[in-house]
Amino acid sequence: MKRGCCSNLRGSPLRERTAPEWLIEDGIGERRGLLIAGERVLAARMEWPGELRAGDRSTAKLITKLAGTRRGVALLNNGDEALVDHLPPRVTEGQSLDVIITRAALAERGRSKRAQARVVAAEMPVFASQATTGRVVRRFPAGLWEDVWHAASSASLDFPGGEILISITPAMTVIDVDGIGAARDVALAAVPAIARSLTWFDLGGNIGIDFPTLAAKAERRLVDAALDTTLAGWPHERTAMNGFGFVQLVARLEGPSLLHRFATARLGAAARMALRRAELVAEGGTGRAVLLTVHPALKAKLKDDWIAELARRTGREVQIATEPGLAIEAAHAQLINA
Repeated sequence: MKRGCCSNLRGSPLRERTAPEWLIEDGIGERRGLLIAGERVLAARMEWPGELRAGDRSTAKLITKLAGTRRGVALLNNGDEALVDHLPPRVTEGQSLDVIITRAALAERGRSKRAQARVVAAEMPVFASQATTGRVVRRFPAGLWEDVWHAASSASLDFPGGEILISITPAMTVIDVDGIGAARDVALAAVPAIARSLTWFDLGGNIGIDFPTLAAKAERRLVDAALDTTLAGWPHERTAMNGFGFVQLVARLEGPSLLHRFATARLGAAARMALRRAELVAEGGTGRAVLLTVHPALKAKLKDDWIAELARRTGREVQIATEPGLAIEAAHAQLINA
């Protein structure tokens, strides 16, 4: 996992000097990871069960071999298809292969991008799965996951004098910088928030940053220097700012970012957060049942086995109520004696 330069300011200076550590929270329907230094979030990751991640190995059946290439389409052991590279010269359709995932499948509006994989060769170096690993905790420190989750839900982050707004498109992730004041000052103030977004939201691939237009080359160089310093620990390539204030970053893309989750499966993400809220309320009070109130569209996303798992974890009956006026992201839970 990547480390980045972030600025969620919580805790004492002593705690902020604590060495970064990945904490893992195994939730219902998802696994959450936070890279924390003291009580400061450096990075985050969200994984959903059943998905193959970069670094995972799988058996596959070749279903299509692309003529004139060493590429093809294979059916993975989880039922998904993947584009496979480095096919042996004499491999035939229908043959079984051992493959390693190099990029997880990506959902997009109206379509899905297949996972990418390559055939495992004997001389191929072993590279680790990108599954979130770290110290498993019952619960993250209060408020940290909520900060990241709500920022990802809104696809925005504030900075002094402005905010960045982030859009997911099929071609690239676009970060728009908006603020009040001199263009140079706004651009410089936005850099820490941009760095935070890259690691909080687990972004990769092509990333475009639309800064305010800076006419003077000296001012553009100042912003370039700030990006160099702030992104020094985040592996990437970057263009210099052009005359229109645009900068492009390219980083390894290994799977769906938190923003991809909200862009293509907002109900699923909100349903998992609703279950987490129900777990939290059950830990802090008394009552014979957990009442979880959600928007009607969210109720359909609450799988029976998830509700059963919530009952098992809380030791209480679970009741689901709907409220049409409730926002998708605003599910709430309470303990009742009914």
